Amino acid sequence: MRLFFMNAGHSRVRLVQAGAVIVAVAMVAGCGNNYRPVVTPINSNGPAAQPSSYAVVVSAPSPTLPGIVTVIDYSGDTVLAEAPIGPGPSAFTIDETGSEGYTLNSDGTISNFPISSQLQFKQVSFSTLSSVAKPINFFSPSAALWAADLNGNVADVFQSVPESFKLAIPVTANPVTILGPSIVGQRDFVISQGTISSGVACNISPTTGPIGSATPIETGSFTVSGNIPVGRCPVYAVQSTDNRRLYVLNRGDDTITVINSQDNTLNSCTPFVSQSGQTVTCHPSLKVNPAPGLSHAGPVYAEYNAMTNQLVVANYDGNSISVIDVSLDEYGNDSSTFGTTYTIPVGNNPASVTVLADGSRAYTANQTDGTVSIVNLSSHTVEKAALPVIGHPRTVVSTQNSSYGKVYVASPDSPYLTILRTDLDIVDTTILVEGNVVDVRVTTQNASSGNTNTVSRVPGYGQPCYLPGGTAQATLAACQTLP
Repeated sequence: MRLFFMNAGHSRVRLVQAGAVIVAVAMVAGCGNNYRPVVTPINSNGPAAQPSSYAVVVSAPSPTLPGIVTVIDYSGDTVLAEAPIGPGPSAFTIDETGSEGYTLNSDGTISNFPISSQLQFKQVSFSTLSSVAKPINFFSPSAALWAADLNGNVADVFQSVPESFKLAIPVTANPVTILGPSIVGQRDFVISQGTISSGVACNISPTTGPIGSATPIETGSFTVSGNIPVGRCPVYAVQSTDNRRLYVLNRGDDTITVINSQDNTLNSCTPFVSQSGQTVTCHPSLKVNPAPGLSHAGPVYAEYNAMTNQLVVANYDGNSISVIDVSLDEYGNDSSTFGTTYTIPVGNNPASVTVLADGSRAYTANQTDGTVSIVNLSSHTVEKAALPVIGHPRTVVSTQNSSYGKVYVASPDSPYLTILRTDLDIVDTTILVEGNVVDVRVTTQNASSGNTNTVSRVPGYGQPCYLPGGTAQATLAACQTLP
């Protein structure tokens, strides 16, 4: 009997334990009925966001009214912001980072503004120039602002925000443009035309004017480190992206002076055979040619394309562009093909040219025709009939921030900015701004780099200008003549 009850007790214990297990299982089962698997929905991503890039337009309603800066979105061709700046802006540029803009105004002030989709007038600051200053062009590295100043023949240096005058550096007569790599410890170059009779003298091609010069300035100490002779009536300069060469465009004698900016001399040497077996000949200058039937080229603007190591030059008087091989070898010497030049006829009076970042095509602003020519840089031919634009274009710039790029065309006698799509090479749209366009810049040339057009351009002193409906003589007379 005792054994019976002991077994029964154990049985009861087992029954209780089993019941507990059943209850626990039931509870778990009950919770399981309420469980729902967590599902993270996967939505379609769509196309990748386009890199940020803006086209920035400065326009002038009149010589005395405030100018207007307009910020336009690359991806949507929409106006993002507008703000008034100083009266009668004549020169405009943005810095190499694409974040700050500067204008030279008719009241002797410099406007400084951030390039932003939220730009407002309260963010525009002003610097007052000396009453005797006569700056005509800006160069804007990332940490300073330089101005070519005709009064006293100096290069003015400005720093901080708003830009305040730092010092004036004496250079040779009639400084017209400044360019350099914008790296501390490197050199900037002031391009001067020498003693000329007036601001329109270099708008005649060819000219018997004096030889110009390039004055190197050490940016670490702001001291002059020499004087390099260039051609007649230099009007513009371009630096290679590796900062090894500087190319000075001489409108007066149809040449391009090549400066070795590493050793601060003309690019000349005794020919020698390199370690790779190539015969190296250094080129102190290059020649550009007009279209057939014309006698003078008149180079006025150029872009350097890093993808193809080519310099593409707009020859205003010769209705052509020059595509020049300026490649170097692995040791930094001129390559065996350096100087190879293709002359491609375009429209009448190409005032500027721009090259897509991939090096495939160039676009010219044909001022007299009111057209844009599209040039294939592989076949060296014009691809299609010139595209008509509004007005007589003076500036053409491009950006390539996605699978296709855009080209922006501005005319000094029109309030419309024309935008071209480069995948179809058609006019995409036009945007109306307030007053005629002074100039246009883009914040990036492609998705991975900033702005390379850091030099402003003012009509006169060899830079083209246009009188609507005028003859060549009237156009010459219309050029801005600065004292």
